[in-house]
Amino acid sequence: MPQIIVRREGHVGNVLVSNPGKFNAMTVTMWQDWSAAIAELDADANIVAIVVSGEGEQAFVSGADISQFESERGEREAQERYGAIVDDAYAAPGRAAKPVIASIRGICMGGGLGLAAGCDLRICASDARFRMPAGRLGLGYKPEGVQRFVSLIGVQNTFDIFFSARVFGADEALRMGFVSQVVSPGELDAVVRAYADTIAQNAPLTLKAAKLSVNAFLGTASSAAAHAAADACNHSEDYREGVRAFAEKRKPIFRGR
Repeated sequence: MPQIIVRREGHVGNVLVSNPGKFNAMTVTMWQDWSAAIAELDADANIVAIVVSGEGEQAFVSGADISQFESERGEREAQERYGAIVDDAYAAPGRAAKPVIASIRGICMGGGLGLAAGCDLRICASDARFRMPAGRLGLGYKPEGVQRFVSLIGVQNTFDIFFSARVFGADEALRMGFVSQVVSPGELDAVVRAYADTIAQNAPLTLKAAKLSVNAFLGTASSAAAHAAADACNHSEDYREGVRAFAEKRKPIFRGR
């Protein structure tokens, strides 16, 4: 059954896209549940970092389930409703206060590329294949979504992937700056988990402030919110704990307050 699965491992929350029979294509319900899953983990005080991935070895997310287009996107009103649901899913990782990491193997195309672009960091396996096929489907991509790609990979690369609708591999995604690391398929889960665990050792308020500052620079968060978050760090119990732990040469125990 196509579904979004939420799992917790220590201070790391996991969102798994599960529709392996269709290369993890997203149904309407899955788009909605993706947003809800990220919001659920973001609200969990025990979770410090979030990892999103696709079930199996063949795909992260291959895109939207095109078999639903006739029923869910047939008329203008339905198109607008569907578009709003998808746009909300793209924006969900950015709304989260916590770092969201995309773990990508195999196919990452169309809507899957959009979901990955919405995350804060992307780590992929060497077998990952990327594509923005909107031009082959006659789909219009909204300015907010295109701007997300421009901020990640620049103007020329954004024009390239949208104009050509071509497939490109992991090494090119790394060159573009779309992903931060490329590892072997067999290493991907361990590398992403280790990285998420490293993030989870840090002060949650500092992570939130850093994310807001980056998003303020990108225009997706307010400068006032970023300044307030940084100020909250400097007056927090975690700041005092960090200073004490440094002086005592021990690992700090952060509580997010």
